[in-house]
Amino acid sequence: MKFVDEYRDGNLAQQYAQKIAQITSQPWKIMEICGGQTHSIVKYGIDALLPKEITLIHGPGCPVCVTPIELIDSALKIASLPNVIFCSFGDMLRVPGSEKDLLTIKAAGGDIRIVYSPLDSLKIAQENPNKQVVFFAVGFETTAPATAMTVYQASQVNLDNFTLLVSHVLVPPAMEAILSAPNCQVQGFLAAGHVCTVMGYSDYEPLAQKYSVPLIVTGFEPIDILQGIYLCLQQLESGQTTCENQYIRSVQPQGNILAQQLIQDIFEIVPRTWRGIGEIERSGLGLAPKYAKYDAIERFKEELAPMAPSSVPEICISGEIMQGYKKPHDCPAFGGECTPEHPLGAPMVSSEGACAAYYRYRHYEVGV
Repeated sequence: MKFVDEYRDGNLAQQYAQKIAQITSQPWKIMEICGGQTHSIVKYGIDALLPKEITLIHGPGCPVCVTPIELIDSALKIASLPNVIFCSFGDMLRVPGSEKDLLTIKAAGGDIRIVYSPLDSLKIAQENPNKQVVFFAVGFETTAPATAMTVYQASQVNLDNFTLLVSHVLVPPAMEAILSAPNCQVQGFLAAGHVCTVMGYSDYEPLAQKYSVPLIVTGFEPIDILQGIYLCLQQLESGQTTCENQYIRSVQPQGNILAQQLIQDIFEIVPRTWRGIGEIERSGLGLAPKYAKYDAIERFKEELAPMAPSSVPEICISGEIMQGYKKPHDCPAFGGECTPEHPLGAPMVSSEGACAAYYRYRHYEVGV
């Protein structure tokens, strides 16, 4: 495929692997922050091309995976209401709550619809004025502009039967939470190229300086990732700690200014709980006060009031996996009690989840 095949060139990948081996003089641990990068690494065997001194740590870069179970339980409660049309991206339907998932609610008769854009849910609201339409707004900064545009358009037509259950999260605060942890092992980062396409990378430069780690803005194809690792190792081996852009075909230092302005108008920065990790200050986006009428938590606060405490199966170690402390096949439930058909944790469900990647591409390693 034009403009893709060249980033999957096997010969070029081998050349980069040789260059990486030539400059590696000691063990290094590098975290790829995005689940899309994790899937490429596992699918194409990129980690197998690297010298044994290089350890790739999988980060929490999957917005579906880090959506807190309490919010999933709220989604289940709202989606069960008789007058609600609940709209969501497809990979959220099988993310487990405390007792069930959205697919179970749909099978029981709930009006749950898969959409490919938040604007689709706006159209559904306009076509169903007697129903309350709720969109489950999940994602990093990458998807936030589309959500913000949906809220803006809803406000322009004064739509009263539309709300959002917001779970947008921000990447830099999560990276800082990882770096500031007392048992942090990360010595370098591959930052998410699509996030930086929207937001630029000015917020990453202070992190590189404060924690003395190289941060390489990296794409998602095999050559992108190998080049990102090479650039990261060049800095590690020479003692440099700066923010560098590998993904130059998509990312500009300032990002997309218009998209940023739209996000700033519609949202405000709030604390956000990350599933398996806990609350991280200033790591989420919530609707700004002037758009509070579109907040589903506020709209359905009476129905949500008697919510039972949320819980996660004790055997699931998804939190440790998303923080990079363990790999999916370290989990005692992996491939047995926990599969894509019957997941215990969100990383086994999402198309960006590390557990799903290992189950699909590395199941033979653990006899699944």
